[in-house]
Amino acid sequence: MKIAGLGFRSSVTPQALQNALTQMGTEIDALAVLETKATAAGFHAFAEFSDTPVLFVPEDEIRNIETPTQSLRIQSRFGTGSVAEALALVAAGRYGSARLISPRLATPDGLATVALAEVHTP
Repeated sequence: MKIAGLGFRSSVTPQALQNALTQMGTEIDALAVLETKATAAGFHAFAEFSDTPVLFVPEDEIRNIETPTQSLRIQSRFGTGSVAEALALVAAGRYGSARLISPRLATPDGLATVALAEVHTP
């Protein structure tokens, strides 16, 4: 199972979110998004037309998650180096052992980031 973590600004557009997922270049089984971002208009519009299940993650669950990408701004706000990477790892970890298979990628407009984690079950 592959889960994409989506980090995005409140002003994100549906197109930016689609661009982020297209950058992954692979099919995904679910999306992970912060609960606090679920009401963003751009995400809401994107989710209406997406067939991919969305897993909502509370902010406190990504705090202290080790990520390969480190942003000082994100670290000070969320307590982790990358929201997208932490989301992917936390959500995939709900189903078994999780490992990051693609670190954070940002859209050219800077509105969204995406990272991909895979579930490993013994």
